Amino acid sequence: MKWFLLFVAALGLGLATADSSADSIETTYNYYRLPTSLRPQKYHLRILTLLENPEDLRFSGSVKILIEALENTKNVTLHSKNLTIDESQITLRQIGGEGKKENCVSSTAVNPSHDFYILNTCQELLAGNTYELYMPFAADLNRQLEGYYRSSYKDPVANLTKWISVTQFEPASARLAFPCFDEPDFKAPFVVTLGYHKKYTAISNMPEKETKPHETLADYIWCEFQESVPMSTYLVAYSVNDFSHKPSTLPNSALFRTWARPNAIDQCDYAAQFGPKVLQYYEQFFGIKFPLPKIDQIAVPDFSAGAMENWGLVTYREIALLYSAAHSSLADKQRVASVVAHELAHQWFGNLVTMKWWTDLWLNEGFATYVASLGVENINPEWRSMEQESLSNLLTIFRRDALESSHPISRPIQMVSEISESFDQISYQKGSTVLRMMHLFLGEESFRSGLQAYLQKFSYKNAEQDNLWESLTQAAHKYRSLPKSYDIKSIMDSWTLQTGYPVINVTRDYAARTAKLNQERYLLNTQVARAYRGGCWWVPLSYTTQAVQDFNNTAPKAWMECGKNGESLPKTIQDLPGPDQWVIFNTQLSTLYKVNYDAQNWKLLIETLTNGDFERIHVINRAQLIDDALYLAWTDEQDYEIAMRLIEYLQREREYLPWKSAFENLKRVGRIVRQTPDFEFFKRYMKKLILPIYEHLNGINDTFSAIPQQDQVLLKTMVVNWACQYQVGDCVPQALAYYRNWRAEANPDEKNPVPINVRSTVYCTSIKHGSDSDWEFLWTRYKKSNVAAEKRTILTALGCSREVWLLQRYLELTFDPKEAIRKQDSMWAFQAVAFNEVGFLLAKKYFMDNVDFIYKFYHPLTKDMSRLLSPLSEQVITLSDFNEFKDFVNNSRQSLKGLEQAIQQTLEIMLTNVQWKERNYHQMSRSIQQLL
Repeated sequence: MKWFLLFVAALGLGLATADSSADSIETTYNYYRLPTSLRPQKYHLRILTLLENPEDLRFSGSVKILIEALENTKNVTLHSKNLTIDESQITLRQIGGEGKKENCVSSTAVNPSHDFYILNTCQELLAGNTYELYMPFAADLNRQLEGYYRSSYKDPVANLTKWISVTQFEPASARLAFPCFDEPDFKAPFVVTLGYHKKYTAISNMPEKETKPHETLADYIWCEFQESVPMSTYLVAYSVNDFSHKPSTLPNSALFRTWARPNAIDQCDYAAQFGPKVLQYYEQFFGIKFPLPKIDQIAVPDFSAGAMENWGLVTYREIALLYSAAHSSLADKQRVASVVAHELAHQWFGNLVTMKWWTDLWLNEGFATYVASLGVENINPEWRSMEQESLSNLLTIFRRDALESSHPISRPIQMVSEISESFDQISYQKGSTVLRMMHLFLGEESFRSGLQAYLQKFSYKNAEQDNLWESLTQAAHKYRSLPKSYDIKSIMDSWTLQTGYPVINVTRDYAARTAKLNQERYLLNTQVARAYRGGCWWVPLSYTTQAVQDFNNTAPKAWMECGKNGESLPKTIQDLPGPDQWVIFNTQLSTLYKVNYDAQNWKLLIETLTNGDFERIHVINRAQLIDDALYLAWTDEQDYEIAMRLIEYLQREREYLPWKSAFENLKRVGRIVRQTPDFEFFKRYMKKLILPIYEHLNGINDTFSAIPQQDQVLLKTMVVNWACQYQVGDCVPQALAYYRNWRAEANPDEKNPVPINVRSTVYCTSIKHGSDSDWEFLWTRYKKSNVAAEKRTILTALGCSREVWLLQRYLELTFDPKEAIRKQDSMWAFQAVAFNEVGFLLAKKYFMDNVDFIYKFYHPLTKDMSRLLSPLSEQVITLSDFNEFKDFVNNSRQSLKGLEQAIQQTLEIMLTNVQWKERNYHQMSRSIQQLL
């Protein structure tokens, strides 16, 4: 019966009220979605912001909502949270439709579990009529980094703290700023008017329309902005600040401005130049002009997300928008490009066409992530960022999605608290990865034409993933990139509606020149019986052979299909070469699957890598072979001897991606093995592996300017980091010398002799091997730094100390609001301590002893708290420690609310470490000793 009531409520047939005096069925409306009987037609939003008195930062305002009734109803149910509403001032009147009757609000009620504010009406609202609802509201500018909140920065000249106000509404925080229909499907135009002291500037989604003096407050003004296009509430944005801006000049494009605090405006140049270029690329890619007359991007000192795509006013953390050539590394610069490209892609995917409900959040995030990598590649092809980002996403998902506790890309959401959990690696990186797969099997023409049709059809509306599949299927059949009997929905649902990804076992029959393929879900937890793994994916099969070596063709030569009942159908591939030639499946890792070959095929591959012309194997496929071999050895589906023999070839490798793949895998093994007696062999092995590439790259010496390829800069940065960790060559003494020279500078904040791209390694190494005064010196530099990227580098390095008392002190500084570390950055400091072998036990104890305090520190943004768990999960390796943490979780449920998914995944990773240690540790150690 309950489900039927929910169903009725979902259709908007129940009349929502929380008036406890009524004893009708109306009190049963407790569905998590708004009733569908009303739709907003337009919002007039007026907000007065008071920033003068730091002891009393607040806002007050009113909203006038024009509402159309689609069905008869006796109440207006909308969202409001933590707002003071003077009910005596609320008015409701009919302004259009039949027989204009007076109306009013007879009583109000709230449903706190869904943030509903319910206005029971004097007269029934009738279908077809329009009404105007007026509501006043007021609240403090909160410190929680959501809704309409406060942020601050230090003015170094006046030595004063300056306050600004800014919004962050996604996913469900517009209701903290004004009463509204706070669901993505309730789109409407907004007319925003902001009141503020005239010494400030105000910006919103649209350009300014007119400014006039405030009626009663001296020196205050009202600024009205142009009416917006129809948009979801989570995209509304406004800010009152005293920032400066950099205009961008690009012909025939919208007005483009980049904003930051006045003492950081010189760090806006790069984003101001990159942003308009990528916007123009999207206009051409999507075939639709950017629909607004202007776009602003602003760097906010306190910001919970990385960035937020508000239509026409994109907000960023400083580290994601600001770039300083004197302080930021190449990786920092690439991050700015990637984030700006991601947010601007949302202006089409997310803003122009929006998901109907948060179930399909991945349509926003996966698309923006994938299309951003196309945008960056188009503007900076010399970075080879498309390859880097694709591999990086795949490496992330190969790990995250091999957990039983992972979840599908598209998943049902029934509570607002569940929405934030969906902003994770599955929505972003897996979403992006399966879209890349689709782009590669459809080809350019079908992919782009299907996307453009979808965007045109649903502009200013809301859509679901099936709408996108429909547009793409039509394009695929039109351009013949998919057989008529195939459709995108069947293929893509297998990737978006089920958890995980497959491993494909390839068993060759060398005499018959065929290969038999079967698939099963790949899991890290080896205790899950094969029978329960199940799953079937529609897999586009691309492959090449030793004779042909055509790695540029990523189009499928065959498909692995699923039967009517979702069962996996085995596949046989014909016309393969004989026993002296290898086969490689998954050209350029175009699809999300691992491949396990028979022993002979592995042997042939190892032979080419170690003695042959290994560079003819595509660089992404070299990275793939390393990752597959090491993972399959981890889960005991392959012998460690094969994996370790394969990565021996790295002594010849000079490219970034294969090394990245190897280091990601060896890092995980290293974190376990360093807690065991056999670490000495692992250390010797790592030194032997790294020395040739370290010397080839001329060590830690500052030769970056002489490196023509950008990815070689990233390779050198990464290799130097590993070389200093394992004390390879002259890495440690050279790092210490750089740091000494910096300390000897008369003005170390102005002049820093350490090469930018190895600063993180030099700082960490010097803190690890240094004195208390080395630590204090760096902490002072942190407090004086004006560049977000540099601050993060220093924050991470300060956790490298081996002094227990310093690490303990650092943990306490991290969570002290009076100290210099902003809440949004605290996790970097904690992670740095926890990933340090001396700091791990301290950090774990600190987390377990102070979990209540930490929960309150982050609340309500528990997502940041979940990030403290990953260093703990990676280093628990014994059953007793695992059980201790499990008991701790069971006893701390209240302080881990909202972290259920993260906790489940943490426990599962711990368990897989324990399994590996018991099952593979000795085998791997033996393999390593044989190679020394």
